[in-house]
Amino acid sequence: MVTAKAKIQTRDNYTAVVPLTVPDIDEVKKFADVIHKNGKVWQGEAFGWQAEYNPERPTPPIDSKMKFTPADFCIGESGIWFFSLMWEHGKDAEPVEFLDERGIVEAVV
Repeated sequence: MVTAKAKIQTRDNYTAVVPLTVPDIDEVKKFADVIHKNGKVWQGEAFGWQAEYNPERPTPPIDSKMKFTPADFCIGESGIWFFSLMWEHGKDAEPVEFLDERGIVEAVV
């Protein structure tokens, strides 16, 4: 875990800078892998952030050319710090990663 400063817009024209903890991405990936291997819907808190996992489903998403709905895991809050994994190429393939850390201003040492 790293303590960082993040910009958070609290109301119109005001942005606060607050300290928060950001988990190590490798630890998050290990955690997500354990949940993915379990293959069951999960929602809760991990590393101090809200997180959820949805297993692969055989039916495609609405209005999609995909043949199935991929498994996905996400943690964090979009716009502050958010990380997701999506098994777009199947549950046994490596997941596609996405990291949104645009709200993080700096790491605190």
